[in-house]
Amino acid sequence: MAEKIATREAYGKALAELGDKYDFVVLDADLAAATKTGVFKKKFPERFFDCGIAEGNMISVAAGLAAAGKVVFASSFAMFAAGRAFEQVRNSVGYPHLNVKIGATHAGVTVGEDGATHQCLEDFALMRSIPGMVVINPADAVEARAAVEAAINYVGPVYLRFGRYAVPTINDFEGYKFEIGKGINMRDGNDVTFVATGMMVSMALDAAEILANEGISARVINIATIKPIDKDMILDAARKTGAIVAAEEHNIIGGLGSAVAEVVCEGCPVPVVRMGVEDKFGHSGKVPPLLEMYGLTVENMVAKAKEAIALKK
Repeated sequence: MAEKIATREAYGKALAELGDKYDFVVLDADLAAATKTGVFKKKFPERFFDCGIAEGNMISVAAGLAAAGKVVFASSFAMFAAGRAFEQVRNSVGYPHLNVKIGATHAGVTVGEDGATHQCLEDFALMRSIPGMVVINPADAVEARAAVEAAINYVGPVYLRFGRYAVPTINDFEGYKFEIGKGINMRDGNDVTFVATGMMVSMALDAAEILANEGISARVINIATIKPIDKDMILDAARKTGAIVAAEEHNIIGGLGSAVAEVVCEGCPVPVVRMGVEDKFGHSGKVPPLLEMYGLTVENMVAKAKEAIALKK
């Protein structure tokens, strides 16, 4: 069994580790214990600033520091970082294309008991609509750490999404390399392709194994960078497999599924079946029942693959 670690845990550890190597500052909105930026705060107190429960102000402070030449990480829950502070992210960070990295944790329905108000299912749609904003959603702890370092070295705004729920480690293989804007082919296949992001990547690998036992060959692509998306890899999969399932822990509107459909429609029209939360708000509850409620399961992924294959002409 692969080790399970929440990507927010990996985010906090990465900030603390990389703080020795790079000169950056970290801001938080009174949630350092939850976002795990507190790990950085303990090690580098002089480079950490708590802005209080005022996310818009935090983003404005981050923009000011970035304008003065600093690399800045600004952290809060995804609902607050992407939702409440959207205007400041758009106008103060995105418009001037400043070097601010938004570390957004507790995204998706896997926030669990925090319920609909905190289960952000719209952040991909919001952030990818901002010109020049890079949007990253790591699949596991290995990728989370790599994404943080890549964000530090990228000049410009980056939105990084991290989860509260522990997920399997799947990128601990030899030769793994994270690169902004590049997908990773996790498994070859000829009949259908899973284009997945975040926690859905490990589910896609499990679904592909089940399908293989039924004689169906499924390719699995890990898309950690929602924007800029890896058009070449997606179009290659469309040409070679003829059907795609886009899977995400996000509303099916405006997220990975929409991005994949845009690419495929323009470059190689094949059936694209979107798998995610189907235009609904979250609910308070334990994570496994919530995933079942919203169809974010391996079993549903297998069904979606068969649906996509059936749509082939």
